[in-house]
Amino acid sequence: MLTHTFRHLPGIGKFSDLRLKEAGLRTWEEALRAEKLPLKSSLCPLVAAGLAESAERLAAGDALWFSDRLPAPEQWRLFPHFHARAAYVDIETTGFSRPNDCITCIALYDGASLKTYVQGRNLEDFADDILKYELLITWNGRAFDAPFIRRALQIPLRMAHLDLFPVFRSLGIKGGLKKVEKSLGLERQGLDGVDGYMAVLLWREYQRSGGENALETLLAYNAEDVLSLEHLCRHACSLHGIHIEPAAACANPFRPDAALLARLCRYLPDRGC
Repeated sequence: MLTHTFRHLPGIGKFSDLRLKEAGLRTWEEALRAEKLPLKSSLCPLVAAGLAESAERLAAGDALWFSDRLPAPEQWRLFPHFHARAAYVDIETTGFSRPNDCITCIALYDGASLKTYVQGRNLEDFADDILKYELLITWNGRAFDAPFIRRALQIPLRMAHLDLFPVFRSLGIKGGLKKVEKSLGLERQGLDGVDGYMAVLLWREYQRSGGENALETLLAYNAEDVLSLEHLCRHACSLHGIHIEPAAACANPFRPDAALLARLCRYLPDRGC
């Protein structure tokens, strides 16, 4: 958790943080009580001031202040403190080039309810709804989802952002979201093998035919992307010895069309469909 790291403080890197821990100073409180810190003398007053401000910021619930200062692999520390005010978000797009492609749908899950936003229907509503939350949680969202959202919806997204991709890489668990889910025993009913490129094809099929089955299949895939993120957050915390009680399970309200997926998979013989 946040009170057990010094990595957000100016001048404190990985090795300075380790030096403090080896000296028995594992928490902010222990460091503030210490007569002497095992650091350069010029750093000691900065650290003391930083820890005092850290306590004030945490008491005020200022998640963004910590998010702006923590290294990407350490952002998991936000979750124990702010998960009740978190939004798990994932987007699907017409392609993977930000200048040329646009968002087709967005899924937002807050641990209790799931909302979806669709281009041409209610996509703009996301800009107001996301402001209710203080912590944005994504998979590779700093590189992909957040830039798309900022450009498409003209919203700054100035909130704390926990991107799980670098967190899991730092834990030695590498690969895309689906691969990581499988390694943790998470299954996607009826959507095994479906990926971001298939999501593009599903949107094209919906645009071409107007078939609600194509849109529902796309929304089912999009929803799965966010419903697993809460589990991944808890798993990351558990690997650091912190147990977080799970939220009540939320079922995916959308059902994929197996026949449609089988037909579209014929265009992707190299993807193992």
